[in-house]
Amino acid sequence: MSQILMFFTLSFFSLLSSPSLAAEGNATSPSDVCRFAPDPSYCRSVLPNQPGDIYSYGRSSLRQSISRARRFMSLIDDQLNRKGKVAAKSTVRALEDCKFLASQTMDFLLSSSQTADATKTLSVSRAEDVQTFLSATITNEQTCLEGLTSTASENGLSGDLFNDTKLYGVSLALFSKGWVPIRKRSRPVWNPQARFKKFFGGFRNGRLPIKMSERARAVYNAVTRSGRKLLQTEEGAVKVSDMVTVIQNGTGNFTTINEAVAAAPNKTDGSNGYFLIYVTAGLYEEYVEIPKYKRYVMMIGDGINQTVITGNRSVVDGWTTFNSATFILSGTNFIGVNITIRNTAGPTKNQAVALRSGGDFSVFYSCSFEAYQDTLYTHSLRQFYRECDVYGTVDFIFGNAAVVLQNCNLYPRQPRQGQANEVTAQGRTDPNQNTGTVLHGCTIRPADDLASSNYIVKTYLGRPWKEYSRTVVMQNYIDGFLDPTGWNAWSGDFALSTLYYAEYNNTGPGSNTTNRVTWPGYNIINASDASNFTITNFLVGEGWIGQTGVPFVGGLIA
Repeated sequence: MSQILMFFTLSFFSLLSSPSLAAEGNATSPSDVCRFAPDPSYCRSVLPNQPGDIYSYGRSSLRQSISRARRFMSLIDDQLNRKGKVAAKSTVRALEDCKFLASQTMDFLLSSSQTADATKTLSVSRAEDVQTFLSATITNEQTCLEGLTSTASENGLSGDLFNDTKLYGVSLALFSKGWVPIRKRSRPVWNPQARFKKFFGGFRNGRLPIKMSERARAVYNAVTRSGRKLLQTEEGAVKVSDMVTVIQNGTGNFTTINEAVAAAPNKTDGSNGYFLIYVTAGLYEEYVEIPKYKRYVMMIGDGINQTVITGNRSVVDGWTTFNSATFILSGTNFIGVNITIRNTAGPTKNQAVALRSGGDFSVFYSCSFEAYQDTLYTHSLRQFYRECDVYGTVDFIFGNAAVVLQNCNLYPRQPRQGQANEVTAQGRTDPNQNTGTVLHGCTIRPADDLASSNYIVKTYLGRPWKEYSRTVVMQNYIDGFLDPTGWNAWSGDFALSTLYYAEYNNTGPGSNTTNRVTWPGYNIINASDASNFTITNFLVGEGWIGQTGVPFVGGLIA
């Protein structure tokens, strides 16, 4: 199979609706629809053994997925009730991770099933929503299993996780075939760079175009006096419902960030705007969490290395990778600006995350993420990073979100003796997941400690954490320290024929592809293929990123 054909086989752009299956009322058999599933024999075993169409089979699979998710939630609760007081802390933490993930999975499945039951015709953006949710259910199962395995505490749950993952894969495959519209590869590229003013560009006529409470006005005046103003779109300033300040000396509304987060309203729909938390300069030694019911939160600091959030949890010290993060984001439509987030566990403590993001439609602008192994955990859903700095060593940008890092600075650091650096470790486990990591217009150069090191450390663009790992590196500057092969294997020939790694039009001494790997899944692509991984096409991001006022380039960089 050629590389181009492989690309369209493995990527979600190839999931074109089949007229024979998608036509309303056109009966077919489980064997016919199951050829699109990752495990056709398993798919046939769970679908009704009677004629139907892809919609009826898809809805049946989703109903079964919901039933299985409920069962798994009960199993986790039972494990926690029986072992919560006697098991090791690491085991309890892994089970608590699974409980959180199972609850999130249930939300995603219920929403997806409601959409599938309601209609057979979806817009691109709505289909993207459901495909994203179903992709995340599989990621959640895998994350739960990894946490349990890492603590040697599977407790008989691995079989349930394995079968549930396969069932969710059936639901994703059938939804992708039945409901996802045909995607045109040559969509018009919308480039809003010129349409949006830069951050802190000021308000029209110096005023916010909303009614503000006295408290919000006081905070706004404080922000303005400090030289900061809010994000600006073509239509005016980004709408803000309320604002609070975090100042450690007690002169603001709160002295800790988590207190400010707790004050944000729950389950808002964004119609009244963002809840703004202004975090003044200082070193905040706290573990910050934006839970899933805190939506439309905007957090602005005083700048990189000025507003610093720091922690030191690590796997070596008994935390799972998932809950080692200094900053955990689960709420949707979050905007973070001018903040440094650190994990100071160090290179000898293995996995130690700075930011873990599973917040859909999350945007980080002018932020810095600093750790060593596993710095930036782009866990799931849709994410965008603009003009951010990321420091790390092994797999320091990893996860299974649909994520674009644009105009960012990526700094491999000095790892512990004997380790190599991989900038990315993307974790797609199912070929129908619409996930992947895109590095676009970034600069990849060594951090100071690596640049001045006395022994040679090999640095690679990435390695395949999971079977269908997908990473695209396009229009970046790559310094000369990169190993000429470009990419590192995970273990033997694992995933080398099923991954999708691609490079396009990079510059710098490390961008020479002459001696790159010759794996079946590695590609040097052209502009047409690269356009599939732009914000416009890959994230369908014009609307949700555009409303934040953060600048971005929707297509390829001219």
